[in-house]
Amino acid sequence: MTTVSLTISEVFDIALKSYHAGKLAEAEQMCLKILSADPDSTVTLNLLAVIHTSRGRNDAAIACYDRALSLRPDFIQALSNRGSVLKQMKRYNEALESYDRALAIQPDHVEILNNHAGVLQAIGRYDEALAGYDGVLALQPDYPEALNNRGVTLQAMGRHSDALASYDAALTLRPDFVEALVNRGIAQYELKRFGDALANYDRAISLRPENADALSNRGNALEKLGRHEEALASYNGALNLQPNHVEALYNRGVILHKLRRLDEALASYDGALVLRPNYPEALVGRGAALHDQKRLDEALMSYDRAIALYPDYVQALVNRGATLHELGRFDEALRSFERALALEPDNVEALTNRGVVLHDLARYDEALVDHEHAIVVRPGDAAVLNNRGVTLHKLRRPEEALASYDSALASRPDWAEALTNRGVTLHDLKRFDEARASYDRAIALRPDYADAHFFKGLSSLVTGDFERGWAEYEWRRKAPSARITARDFPQPLWLGEDGIAGKRILFHSEQGFGDTIQFCRYIPLVATRGVRVIVEVEEPLCGLIAGLAGTAQIIAKGDPLPDFDFQCPLPSLPLAFKTRLETIPSSAPYLRVPTQTLEYWGALLGTKRSPRIGLAWAGNAKHVRDGERSMRLCDLLPLLDIDATFVSLQKEVRAGDAEMLTSCDMLQFSQEIEDFSDTAALISQLDLVISVDTSVAHLAGALGKPVWILLTHAPDWRWLLDRDDSPWYPSARLFRQRETREWGSLTMRVREALLEFTGNER
Repeated sequence: MTTVSLTISEVFDIALKSYHAGKLAEAEQMCLKILSADPDSTVTLNLLAVIHTSRGRNDAAIACYDRALSLRPDFIQALSNRGSVLKQMKRYNEALESYDRALAIQPDHVEILNNHAGVLQAIGRYDEALAGYDGVLALQPDYPEALNNRGVTLQAMGRHSDALASYDAALTLRPDFVEALVNRGIAQYELKRFGDALANYDRAISLRPENADALSNRGNALEKLGRHEEALASYNGALNLQPNHVEALYNRGVILHKLRRLDEALASYDGALVLRPNYPEALVGRGAALHDQKRLDEALMSYDRAIALYPDYVQALVNRGATLHELGRFDEALRSFERALALEPDNVEALTNRGVVLHDLARYDEALVDHEHAIVVRPGDAAVLNNRGVTLHKLRRPEEALASYDSALASRPDWAEALTNRGVTLHDLKRFDEARASYDRAIALRPDYADAHFFKGLSSLVTGDFERGWAEYEWRRKAPSARITARDFPQPLWLGEDGIAGKRILFHSEQGFGDTIQFCRYIPLVATRGVRVIVEVEEPLCGLIAGLAGTAQIIAKGDPLPDFDFQCPLPSLPLAFKTRLETIPSSAPYLRVPTQTLEYWGALLGTKRSPRIGLAWAGNAKHVRDGERSMRLCDLLPLLDIDATFVSLQKEVRAGDAEMLTSCDMLQFSQEIEDFSDTAALISQLDLVISVDTSVAHLAGALGKPVWILLTHAPDWRWLLDRDDSPWYPSARLFRQRETREWGSLTMRVREALLEFTGNER
């Protein structure tokens, strides 16, 4: 057989063909064979370096280029290829130096000029990069790669319209240029031309179906178009092609969050963070999903990690503030919003969220300033207008609040929360039919919206429509606005059903002391049905409720409960008994004071020398309507010059009233009063109680004592409307604020009545 010997040139041609055919190992062996025969073959060293790069061995590639260039310093192709590998390795200064050496040899080499500009772009030297691309295009105007790269630089500079023009020029030269199609889609996305962006991504995918970047970006455009399920499919398509596509994992998390698939969203964010632990956007998205799952401490940790990576990340600071707010850490929340606003003074989310925190701190004027600022920045934002309405309502500017809600609803007609807030303001304006209509619109949009049902119940009850009112009032246990702590008993709820003789029923307090005193009147009626009645109430009420007819056992809230068969919150008893105005069980007294306690307080008060008048001017400071229903002691000063013995019934005296109280001629027993039995015994020694809408008023009524109740312009539902008596308490007389919503004129009416009551008429 004849042996055929190949020249080095022929072996190099075979190596080159193998490389182009993708047979990298075969090509590498051929190069090594050549170099063993000719170690100084620079073209072979260059090809071997290219093969090393293709096989992910960049350090070996650089060594080959350096060896080739040591032999042939003017080897322009090796200098260019070396620069590309160094750029890939993020060794940008060395890459620039390699390109500069090449350009010193051939200054008008457009490919190298293009790559040189690409390095400048990568290190953020955008003006120089742009000048570089312009220089390339001056030499070769029909260079689509340079036009595409120029567009990328313009986009990084925020010049999206100019970028779009550059991409258009590239695509005119090469209509099937996939990278330019994708980049044009990105520019159109930034210009909010989401439909156009989608068309470009679709065109790119039709040309290159395996393009994961195009699929991921397509999902972004679909998300902006509100086509969430299609967006999810697009992200999933990108991840099927490239499971480690970190942006697609993050974006899928965003869309899953919007679809309320929170566990899946969290898993997608976590997947992105496994691949890129220092991904601040994914950390913020993860925090938002955790927040919505009420895993607030974990959400806070996620935001803190994002801020540690990027201290000026405004969205992370805003979200962190919102989580701190929900955790009740108001001061920290304010500081987080303030950091965000120091960076972006017109950030609407930071402004309105800070306004909400200030609102919750009762700093309503400051809250309004933030809401107004946010509206200037974003005039039609429904959320900002809604929040502004809530604050205006608290500032007792109901007509302006109503206008703000109406503006919010003009932007977003199907927003149940704004419709409900609007109803609350209409209720406050005593426009109850309109309030119920607003609640009905909210309920039509969200049939399970507990707040709307609850507030509708209040509007029905205050107008005497008990039939509909009690049913809607049951929603209070699910309504966040009612601020009731839910209790999940395994025992069924009893709401008046028959067949309970011999059963044990737990009746438990649910709201304030006054509510318990008002509704415990039903206990004797339940007991007549042959049941064993167990009553659970707060410790200060136990001694008083123990004397209620029909009560078999009293439990202090928090103590272990005995066995029972059914349970019922005390405020549900009117529904259980189908109470109507004419059937309210109003016999009084239905509460009685233990004899020993009564004797103690009789001795403590001593001989009566003038009419004894009890005063209670403030209720629970934490009550949602405390600012409306409580007075200051100074509001009652016009009564104190009447010839009577005035007795403070305040267990707790607020700082602003304490100093004034010491200078008033009024008996005080706050230290002696230990529980409601003591308060009841003290009231029993009085001739009259004058009280704002608080537990003292209910207690006096339950004891059958004359009680004058001072009410706000829009009173609590139980006091009804336009009457000075109460079907709940026959001994009560109601004094109502007028349209001015102030206490001064009401106090003067009470003064005139009190002069008559005490026989001191002048």
